[in-house]
Amino acid sequence: MKYVPRIVLFLAIPALLFLVPWWTLIGATTDGALFWLGSAIFLAGFVCLPAAMFLGHGPQQHDAASIVGDTLLGLMWVVFSWSVLGNVVGLGLSVSGVDDPARSRIVAAGVFVIAAALSVWGVVEARRVPRVRTLDVAIRGLGPALDGLRMVVITDTHYAALDRLRWSEKVVDVVNAQQPDIACHAGDLADGSVEKRHRQVDPLGKIEAPLGRFYITGNHEYFGDAAGWIEHMTSIGWQPLHNQHETITRGDDRLVLAGIDDPTGVGLPGHGPDLPAALAGADSNAPVVLLAHQPRQVIEAAAAGVALQISGHTHGGQIWPFHYLVRLEQPVVAGLSRHGEHTQLYTSRGTGFWGPQFRVFAPSEITVLVLRGA
Repeated sequence: MKYVPRIVLFLAIPALLFLVPWWTLIGATTDGALFWLGSAIFLAGFVCLPAAMFLGHGPQQHDAASIVGDTLLGLMWVVFSWSVLGNVVGLGLSVSGVDDPARSRIVAAGVFVIAAALSVWGVVEARRVPRVRTLDVAIRGLGPALDGLRMVVITDTHYAALDRLRWSEKVVDVVNAQQPDIACHAGDLADGSVEKRHRQVDPLGKIEAPLGRFYITGNHEYFGDAAGWIEHMTSIGWQPLHNQHETITRGDDRLVLAGIDDPTGVGLPGHGPDLPAALAGADSNAPVVLLAHQPRQVIEAAAAGVALQISGHTHGGQIWPFHYLVRLEQPVVAGLSRHGEHTQLYTSRGTGFWGPQFRVFAPSEITVLVLRGA
């Protein structure tokens, strides 16, 4: 009985995702054979979605099922969102004196065209090599020898069931073209075990950054094999910052680069964010740049006087209008923001995508942060 609420929620969400579009596209606009055919298609989708998600992301981790489930989830989120907006437009048409069946058919046609176009565009956006976003960030206390330091940030690559080996190789080419001094991966490296995903991850070992390549865990590592990924990233030349720091030195000037675990790590012995441990022994006169996967970790970072926190996790919402829900949990969805008196936070929209291979109004990015003396 303790699983009943979870099962109800697991089925209620797909029911809502399918019911509103069904009414908008089928129930209010068709009859006869077309009504029954459309209803059968929606019913099949409703049954398929939870089944595929369970088979793909449950204990069996079946890759083909996860691809089907994730794609269907993304598609239905797009259709659901625009169906809701379409029905709002329908109310406006009703007030304006447009009666059924014309009103419902206008709404259905608009929803179908917009959802179809955005779905195709969303897949193209998700699968493309990310655009480069370059941003100067003023760091209080940064010495002149470190002024102009180039930090290239990738995050939320989410290597998973879809084989993106070639995409990974192209990302490495773009990163190297930016001539980074430091390369950072801010977590959510892959979904799945090292054995299943390492081929997609291994090209990251070819990234060139003379002052170091640094990696932290995201929440998705803790859904799988965080310890295994930490070990694997070490084996391909990346330094995990597991609640620890490194001092970057150029000339007589220093910068502390620290990293902390994702909050979900508390379930694994020896893991979980520990900022005091990460900064223990750090030069108190050097500014601190912190890698922390989730933007909400900036509260503790600001209290500790961190100059800049670099995060991912949000994907910029990934599929509009999901960013409104993300904002309920995180203080920032994307971009550079200020927290407290001296702390800045840069939140990346992510380099890859999670689950549905869709990005709608939330383009992926490879970020170049050029550190400047304040």
